[in-house]
Amino acid sequence: MAKKKRKTKGGQAKNSGGADRNNVPKKKLSRRDFISNVGYGALGVAIVGGGSWFFVEEVRATMRESDLTQIGNGIPSIVQIHDPQCSQCAALQRESREALCEMAGSGQLQFLVADIRTTKGRQFAASHNVGHVTLLLFDANGRRRGVLSGPNTSETLTGVFERHLERYGRS
Repeated sequence: MAKKKRKTKGGQAKNSGGADRNNVPKKKLSRRDFISNVGYGALGVAIVGGGSWFFVEEVRATMRESDLTQIGNGIPSIVQIHDPQCSQCAALQRESREALCEMAGSGQLQFLVADIRTTKGRQFAASHNVGHVTLLLFDANGRRRGVLSGPNTSETLTGVFERHLERYGRS
């Protein structure tokens, strides 16, 4: 239902729904309000910028982890055969990362991921005749030295990773 306009004494039309919004005086912005608004704007920029930085770093880390050409580069490697839609794979990945963080020499091992949802990941898993929820352990020269299948706790993985590093550390 459309609002009807009625004429006022001055001959101008007035909305029957209330006061004319164009004639409402605007409040002048004080210096304090302006500075407060700038502060909120800066906070918003910082939050968006921080979130963007975090996202970019996550993408870079994921790209580094999925670069299987790093195997045999002089650093022993742990490669997870991973399906991103598998809850056991996600749990194994979480436990593996936790185990690596608990290790004193965690910088001496590299953690890589072969995503079986990609062609390269499927080919890599097939070439080693393994399925998902599996960890492959490679020495510094790229020779496979061990296979762990199934979910494991970070405590178990820490011990396995430390022994692997002792035996097959840098060449």
